[in-house]
Amino acid sequence: MVLWVFGYGSLIWNPGFDFDDKILGFIKGYKRTFNLACIDHRGTPEHPARTCTLETDEEAICSVDNDLRTKALAEPLVTSTVSDLFDCLQWGIAYCVKGGPEKERKAMQYLERRECEYDQKISVDFYKEGDSLKPAVTGVLVFVSTPDPIGNKYYLGPAPLKDMARQIATANGPNGYNRDYLFSMEKALSNICHEDDSIIELANEVRKLLNRPKETKITGSDGSLKSHVPLVSLSALPEGTVADSR
Repeated sequence: MVLWVFGYGSLIWNPGFDFDDKILGFIKGYKRTFNLACIDHRGTPEHPARTCTLETDEEAICSVDNDLRTKALAEPLVTSTVSDLFDCLQWGIAYCVKGGPEKERKAMQYLERRECEYDQKISVDFYKEGDSLKPAVTGVLVFVSTPDPIGNKYYLGPAPLKDMARQIATANGPNGYNRDYLFSMEKALSNICHEDDSIIELANEVRKLLNRPKETKITGSDGSLKSHVPLVSLSALPEGTVADSR
């Protein structure tokens, strides 16, 4: 038995656990959202940050491989359609832990503590670039959150872009600013050559609020910015929760 874990957020640039192999690829049927509260890394119970989770998206179930995309790029009439399909796949890194039960146990123990605000673990098919029809790995573990504000106390739900941007621009916690988490994700997806338009749009809206150009490192607090997003009432997490780059 081996353990496979799919990273679509901070796990892309900071896995934080010992693994034996990693593969760039994607999963189908989900979309990234910034609808999950974080109160221990980049936010506080009084002013929660917004971090990335996956939510079911039937429109994201699509089959596009490199050959089809290459063909489409040569045919202007269908290029945009195929490009849209290609972009809807959720790209990330699948990590393999195969050093035996003890190594798997340590990895899971770390992940359970780090991803404690995610209330679900699901199993998905993982595809490598160039083959969207046959999964490269089945049974890959993914941490997600239930999109239910009643059953899941950490689920913030969607909000207008400007409100989300203002919350992200102002929230900070023990690990730093919420906005730096967003900018790190934007950069990580760019580094693996699979940018997410929704992440770029949100990051640009945050920059607009801060009046800062892309690639400018933000340090210190912008006192003039105050979040107008209604805050949820959350309790602090148990002591000993793993701190990471989120």
